[in-house]
Amino acid sequence: MALEEGARSCLLRSRHRLEQDIKPSYLMDHMVSDGVLTVDEEERIRTQDQAVALLELLLRKDNRAYISFYNAMVKEAYNDLANLLHRDLPRVLPEAHFRSSTSIEGGVPQRPVVFVSRPELVNRVREKLYRLQKEPGWVTVFGMAGSGKSVLAAEAARHHGLLEECFPGGIHWLSIGQLDKPDLLVKIQLLCFRLEQSLDSQSLHRTPNTLDEAKERLRFLMLRRYPRALLILDDIWDSTVLKAFDLHCRILLTTRNRSLTNSVSGAIYEVEVESGLDENKGMEILALYTNTKLHGLPEEARSIVRECKGSPLVVSLIGALLKEKPNRWPYYLRQLQQKQFKRIRKSSSYDYDALDQAMAASIEVLPDEHRELYKDLTVLEKDIRVPAKVLSVLWELEPEEVEDILEEFVNKSLLFVDSHNKPYLYYLHDLQLDFLVEQNRTQLEQHYRDGPPTSGDEDCLYWIRFLTYHMAKANLFQELYSLMFSLDWVSTKAQLMGPAFLINDYVEYGPILDKENCEVRSQFQEFLSLSGHQLEQRPFPDVVQLALSQPHTSEVYRQALLQARDQAGTGKLYFEWLNKSSVESLSRLVIHPHQGSIYSACFSQDGAKIASSGASKTLKVFKSTSGEKLAEIQAHDDEVLCCAFSPDDRLLATCSSDRKVKVWNVERAILLRVFEEEHEEQVNHCQFTNTTRSLLLATCSNDNFLNLWNLNKPSSQNTMFGHFKPVNHCCFSPDDTYVSTSSNDGTVKLFQVASANEWKTISVSDVFAESDEDVLVKCSTWTADGKRIVCAARNAALLWDLEANKKMADCSGHLSWVQRVQFSADGSQLLSCSDDQTVRLWETKKVHTSSAVCLKRDSDVLFNEDAIVVSAADYCNRLQVRDGRTGSVLFQSEEKSSRIRCTCMCRRPSAVALGQEDGTVQVETHRDWREQCVGSRQKLRIILITMWQSGECKVLQGHKEQVRRFSLLATDTRLLSWSFDGTVMVIGEKLQDIEAHRGAVLSCHVSPDARHFATTSADKTAKLWHCESWQCVHTLSGHQDCVRSCRFSWDNRRLATGDDNGEIRLWSAEDGSLLRICSRDGKDGMDSLHGGWVTDLHFSPDDSLLVSIGGYIKWWDVGKGEALQTFFPTGTALKRIHVSADFSTFVTIDSIGILYILQRVL
Repeated sequence: MALEEGARSCLLRSRHRLEQDIKPSYLMDHMVSDGVLTVDEEERIRTQDQAVALLELLLRKDNRAYISFYNAMVKEAYNDLANLLHRDLPRVLPEAHFRSSTSIEGGVPQRPVVFVSRPELVNRVREKLYRLQKEPGWVTVFGMAGSGKSVLAAEAARHHGLLEECFPGGIHWLSIGQLDKPDLLVKIQLLCFRLEQSLDSQSLHRTPNTLDEAKERLRFLMLRRYPRALLILDDIWDSTVLKAFDLHCRILLTTRNRSLTNSVSGAIYEVEVESGLDENKGMEILALYTNTKLHGLPEEARSIVRECKGSPLVVSLIGALLKEKPNRWPYYLRQLQQKQFKRIRKSSSYDYDALDQAMAASIEVLPDEHRELYKDLTVLEKDIRVPAKVLSVLWELEPEEVEDILEEFVNKSLLFVDSHNKPYLYYLHDLQLDFLVEQNRTQLEQHYRDGPPTSGDEDCLYWIRFLTYHMAKANLFQELYSLMFSLDWVSTKAQLMGPAFLINDYVEYGPILDKENCEVRSQFQEFLSLSGHQLEQRPFPDVVQLALSQPHTSEVYRQALLQARDQAGTGKLYFEWLNKSSVESLSRLVIHPHQGSIYSACFSQDGAKIASSGASKTLKVFKSTSGEKLAEIQAHDDEVLCCAFSPDDRLLATCSSDRKVKVWNVERAILLRVFEEEHEEQVNHCQFTNTTRSLLLATCSNDNFLNLWNLNKPSSQNTMFGHFKPVNHCCFSPDDTYVSTSSNDGTVKLFQVASANEWKTISVSDVFAESDEDVLVKCSTWTADGKRIVCAARNAALLWDLEANKKMADCSGHLSWVQRVQFSADGSQLLSCSDDQTVRLWETKKVHTSSAVCLKRDSDVLFNEDAIVVSAADYCNRLQVRDGRTGSVLFQSEEKSSRIRCTCMCRRPSAVALGQEDGTVQVETHRDWREQCVGSRQKLRIILITMWQSGECKVLQGHKEQVRRFSLLATDTRLLSWSFDGTVMVIGEKLQDIEAHRGAVLSCHVSPDARHFATTSADKTAKLWHCESWQCVHTLSGHQDCVRSCRFSWDNRRLATGDDNGEIRLWSAEDGSLLRICSRDGKDGMDSLHGGWVTDLHFSPDDSLLVSIGGYIKWWDVGKGEALQTFFPTGTALKRIHVSADFSTFVTIDSIGILYILQRVL
């Protein structure tokens, strides 16, 4: 039907005003829900001037679209605009429903085996449901426990007319109970999955990972895909849970708490369910259970109903007992009359007498062995549904036998079963569980004294999750100490549940554990905090190997060393970090919240939460103690560059590359304000004032400006000038008197907030004066006393004293650019985040000026019996010679004027050579460590051979581009060199110039017998060459990226190659065939197989093992191609590994300059 002429004319008359004032995105939500606007039409409108496009489309729509548009404006409070359209509202006749599907396969439970109708109550519920026909709202069915609310709700939903008229989108049932946030997330995930399954396959999405994401998905499904559906929430306990379903849809809920719906929006209709049945209905239940005519029931039947006050639950329990023992009427009546059990709990809400009596009578009729098993259910946690496999672990019985026992419990109404899941899930009513706990308080303690039930089976995660809770609750403190101070427990729970749950355990039960040994508790908690990001990797890392990197005084290290020594006897590889005592760990917590770079992280004012944002376009909030995720918001359409809490922690501000600044309600994850007008380029940072007295929001941008915003005004209050390059960061002083800005011009500027005048400038670029590169100051933050500022430049955080105007200290530990730093409110902790995808928490008192003294990766090592000597340049461009075991410096040169590029040590005579960027080669002799300049060339395409003792020098030329590296052949009369120009040169009696590859030659290795050499290249191939004929013997193809490293086995039969994707291939050196590809298991989807390029390889002397380096160090079984062990360094991008002759000691330096001396544990 076309749009009526009157309605069309009204739209045209009001068009200009509508285009100026409406916000189409909110109106379109309602119109899509009404079915008058398709999702495709909505998407097309979003790509244009939305208001103009929406009105254009309305003019082509029918009367229903006009009415829906009018109703949407009323709901969104555009009352004055809606009045313009009201007079010409068309009249429409009832039409077909917007959705043809009326599927009711939504999990509505079937009628119980014994069912008696309660038509008056059912009709009252249906009458309320009919009120949801025209608009969303809530129908609350409330009453006492065991009053039959769930049965009533299910019966009311089973009505064809109701479905057809009110809920053509179907009815969807969700059992709730008492939930925490993780369990609520699982519930909503399952509901979303069920709803999406009914749609076409293209509608399926990735499972939402957070409660906010799940709520948003459910909102989309209920409003867009099932706008006329009914959602039934059974057994709601908590208003915070109910808020997760406050989605402006149609909901029926059952609850014991009538006031829960006070916390939600929308129309609310209530139906109260009496706590008991009338006498005749109670008698009817007993008659159906015992298969007896109503008039044939004994007199005891009426007395039982009266005694239990008509409780449907109690009558059903007694009826189930009488079904098997129909001659026990007097006995069960006596049980109810004479057994004077005390109340379940004085504080309990189940304040009626008959329930505990009925349950006791039910339990007593079980066989003795089953009665004891039923009492064992005391250890279950409330509102947790478990499969038979969990009870199989508890009872040490076969799963099939357990299923038979559970079936008996279910038949006697002693246990409930959720048959909608596979495998079936079993649970106790909370009344039954409370009764069991009261009656069997010693049962829980005895189970753990006999040995806690544990299993690595995923069906048994219950025990892994709640074991510490049960031990603490049962006062089993010694058992709790033994469990939580065990590396085996850490490994088991971390693998199945993740590190956040473990860290939470040490925080929650810390007061108990500290009574035994606070130092050991601290050691375990620190180990998990610093290694948690590695424990989230898949495949799961070896916890013993991770623990071997802990300090020698740590209980974690002691247990790891014992296990490593024990397993080394079976051939297992473990490696101890010998010089770790020379490296101080400054971080307190390391987490990995986002995929991609993290641009911002900030504390809440109370220090309990941390918010982070980054390249993933999301805003995340998590606990500062453990890293457990609390919320996730899809915040912007582009990278989220910053996030900041308000002083009262109620608001969060975000800014983005999309040039927008947004303000969010933290608790409800609702968008409150958007500022998008004033900044002309991406907004890099946002920051609230430190007090709410005069709340301002500061933002800075690539447009070189700083803006101050009052949240109650649409435009900025002040704009500050002074930087001549993009401003990356801004931060208020503790008293809000000043605001600091950090810029790409290498400075930090301090402005007065009141006057907007510049007060002081700090030139950070002067600290990096030795570098020719621009110094980009990423951020700055104030200490609590306002006397010092920390600023981030490159991969370091610098502490600056404002009064002395000089650097006081620095923090080094991140692997890439540090993007943000922030102090906690008390100044005891420092938060930093980086492009290396980690957030680090530092203890301020441990940060010192020497924390950044590091070595560069180009190094050389001498192994001499037990001695290990390492030579490398440090970050001050000095040559250092160190004792590898102790880390002590044996020799340190003066700072060199030109960058040290390489170093090499000579055993006899003892000397070390260094090569510099300007072409100078110098030799330091051991006797007096005199420096000798033995040659100088500025070009990189030549090789300079110098007899340094005599000073004789020879220059070799021929390469057209930079020489990558060179090696002496075994006879010492020929030299093999390779270059970025793709050529290999053999220099000896005559010159051999080999056009080896189409791309740069990245590595070369000569076989031990000097008969062959191998080359690898950026052209993704490796080649085998004959040393005499200089002909290519085999071309090895198959790598998908640059082949960066190669190594012959000691028996000359194999060649190993590694590429930039982290893949390692083993080839036959005899025929060039591929023998195997080493394990393809990667860290995650965003990472290479080796955490980076494979830059070096070494075979063991017997060729059975292979060690490789990339982002980390891996040891391989050559025969099987399987990874045997992995060592994760603090940094990444390892360049070269030095291996002792017996393959027991390994030396390397990571990207942040930390030296690693690793020795195999025997």
